[in-house]
Amino acid sequence: MPLQKQHQRPYRGVFPVVPTTFTDSGELDLDSQRRCIDFMIDAGSTGLCILANFSEQFVLSDADRQVLTRCILTHVAGRVPVIVTTTHFGTRICAERSREAQDLGAAMVMVMPPYHGATIRCSNEKIYEFYARLSDAIDIPIMIQDAPVSGTTLSVSLLAQMAKEIEHVSYFKIETAGAASKLRELIAAGGSAIEGPWDGEEAITLLADLDAGATGAMTGGAYPDGIRTIIDPYLAGEREAAVVAYGKWLPLINYENRQGGILTAKALMKAGGVIACESPRHPFPDMQPAVRTGLLDAARRLDPLVLRWAS
Repeated sequence: MPLQKQHQRPYRGVFPVVPTTFTDSGELDLDSQRRCIDFMIDAGSTGLCILANFSEQFVLSDADRQVLTRCILTHVAGRVPVIVTTTHFGTRICAERSREAQDLGAAMVMVMPPYHGATIRCSNEKIYEFYARLSDAIDIPIMIQDAPVSGTTLSVSLLAQMAKEIEHVSYFKIETAGAASKLRELIAAGGSAIEGPWDGEEAITLLADLDAGATGAMTGGAYPDGIRTIIDPYLAGEREAAVVAYGKWLPLINYENRQGGILTAKALMKAGGVIACESPRHPFPDMQPAVRTGLLDAARRLDPLVLRWAS
């Protein structure tokens, strides 16, 4: 498969996470997956991220990952840049995943620091080596995902050092407590080496993170049209309009972040007819009916495209 067309850097804007769609029996549903991609692009996604935690990457086999990466990048066909999550504890395996993603047309890879379970972690020296070797293996940017799920503390000084010294480490998705303060400190410490300081956590801290200097947002996948109404005016210098839009969409953002979680995007896409099934793979639990009811109530008050796209 030929490489996708090159998109302009630095990457900025809204790059939501693509959910992985399954059948009721837990098989990959590639027809729904393609409709999901078309909806997310139609809804204004600047780019996409696949195989992330909100894609249920932890229930995917290596074969699933290969099928999904090829299917999605082929279907996107260069319409928007795609970030592929390639996290793995093993340096060599992560590098192999990342090279494959690059060869299939990924614009960037997103990688968490190496961790396993609740207790297996690496020293700063080994984390540095991990990202340095990954950078040597590819020619596209690396986004470091700094999130509590890894159980790894990544100091501002270490992140800034890697940005300055490791060629392709240039994007940072900050999802830790006090994200805005960390973003501000990282930008100050790393300077021009910080090509992409990004917000995460379903945009629950988006306004504060934008004030701190964030230029991108990696959110849930159901309503990029709503997130665009916040980030677009902000990046255009119209903060007051962004504040108003943030206040409007915050109840739904909060519901996703605190109630619906990983299954939010699929629940909304199923309700709107975008995908055929919202179920996760066992043993991940289904969304509770009362949570779904509250989620749909919050969404319908905002009339997002997800509830209208398939009609």
